[in-house]
Amino acid sequence: MEKITYNSEEEFLKAYNPEDYDRLSVTADILLFSVSSENTENYRKTDEKKMSILLVKRTDYPYKDKWCLPGGFVGVGEELDYAPNRILKRETNLDDIYLEQLYTFGGVKRDPRMRIISVSYMALVDKTKIENILTPTASWFDIISYEEKDGVVNVMLDNGTDVIKFAIAKYVKPQVTDKYDMEILDNNSLAFDHEQVILTGLERLRNKIEYTDIVFNMMPELFTLGELQKVYEAILGKKLLDPAFRRIISNKVEKTDIMKTGGGHRPSVMFRYKKN
Repeated sequence: MEKITYNSEEEFLKAYNPEDYDRLSVTADILLFSVSSENTENYRKTDEKKMSILLVKRTDYPYKDKWCLPGGFVGVGEELDYAPNRILKRETNLDDIYLEQLYTFGGVKRDPRMRIISVSYMALVDKTKIENILTPTASWFDIISYEEKDGVVNVMLDNGTDVIKFAIAKYVKPQVTDKYDMEILDNNSLAFDHEQVILTGLERLRNKIEYTDIVFNMMPELFTLGELQKVYEAILGKKLLDPAFRRIISNKVEKTDIMKTGGGHRPSVMFRYKKN
């Protein structure tokens, strides 16, 4: 096809026909993290913590009855950064929480309806601050297991009723040291390519908690150091030695005069996030 040239902006706009251009749609998908507690029978130990992810069960095709991240289409006249807040409020009744843009997913076959690019966001919330009731299709899933071996990551999620399992192979991108191509090897219940979004968000969160204060978006105003350490361990997926943990958070928290009592535990000093 012969390339057409124009002499002015006005001439171009007069001849412009939207049908001459391929079109695509954009969605915003939100990966919402929180932390759950498992009560322990040992009064000497702090309740165990597990990472939680909020998922929504689809009620329409495609992927009807599959679980997915809260998401939706970005309006033509809508600012991109407004969309995730609107979608999160609509599908979960949650608002005014921490959000950051995570990654853009643009696989050609990621959605069977049309070419759709997803701008994903990572959100963090403290469940104790949630006063609104989730919509009936939304549910918290705990990360029961996360194992990586020989470049393959296996993840299991559980909400007490449904169990979701998926496996992803990671391939280092050529000439790039910290980026991966991903291939979904197994998936029984998730829609679209949301396994990749979850894995990307988990890795982002793990990388950031040691050099930022991001974790405190999932903490209540007052907490014990034992509780905070359990949250760090739940995110990192490993136990931390007390001295190493104290060094990480030494400049991030401040001691209060309040003591936590009851619940079968010994009294403990409460701390709060130290805002710089």
